[in-house]
Amino acid sequence: MPLYLDKVLAQLVYPLGLSVALIFLGLGLLVLGKRRVGASLIGVGVFWVTLWSLPVVSDRIRASLEQRYDNLPAELAPEVDAIVLLGGGERGRPKDWPYPDLDRAADRIWHTARLFHAGKAEKIIVSGGSMDWKGAKQTSAEAMRALLTDLGVPESAILMEAESRNTRENAVNSAAIANHNDIELVLLVTSALHMRRSVATFRAAGLETVPVAADFEVMPEPGHALRWLPDAEALHNSTRALKEYLGYWVYRWRGWAE
Repeated sequence: MPLYLDKVLAQLVYPLGLSVALIFLGLGLLVLGKRRVGASLIGVGVFWVTLWSLPVVSDRIRASLEQRYDNLPAELAPEVDAIVLLGGGERGRPKDWPYPDLDRAADRIWHTARLFHAGKAEKIIVSGGSMDWKGAKQTSAEAMRALLTDLGVPESAILMEAESRNTRENAVNSAAIANHNDIELVLLVTSALHMRRSVATFRAAGLETVPVAADFEVMPEPGHALRWLPDAEALHNSTRALKEYLGYWVYRWRGWAE
């Protein structure tokens, strides 16, 4: 239950949820005759959701997270005991689908295969459990294993961590598997957007970690006027970045991240 509660409460902080709450509160105050305060809240709500819907704003906040890490070829990564791949680049298949579904963060799976084939580690820990509200019948770890084997990684090289539902559980459960298999140093592969929180959480869990970021999203964009027009995808991307900032500081407050 705490996991679901955390997700519901977080929605009230993100731009869309907060803006909708402000607008409805403003409408309620208008009905009660408090026109000035009600109109002000509605205006703030509209402004707030519009601000985070601008592509230029979305790019800036995502870049502030991604630019902490270099986008390097697999050949430049160090050799380690294992690679840890975090779920999120795939969706476990529903029972009627033959294959897992790749999403926008699937580069992390490809990059893990590149690292393995470049000889950077002999083992891969795939970490990700079941998100039952998404309708998948596979865990994230099972989906990643299937995709990695399709990319030429032998199944015997893959260690499964299929219980975690958030980054904290990814770290704690992966560290336990690493300790059981005498793994001391790992390459951590996840999206560049997610890396700051991830590497801080893994290190707090006691696992020596080298970040290898993938799924870089923000590219140099021309200063086109269309970049200043509200866009639904930009709102989604801004929310993802805000989630990482909020998650990082909540984890720090709870003692889950360095």
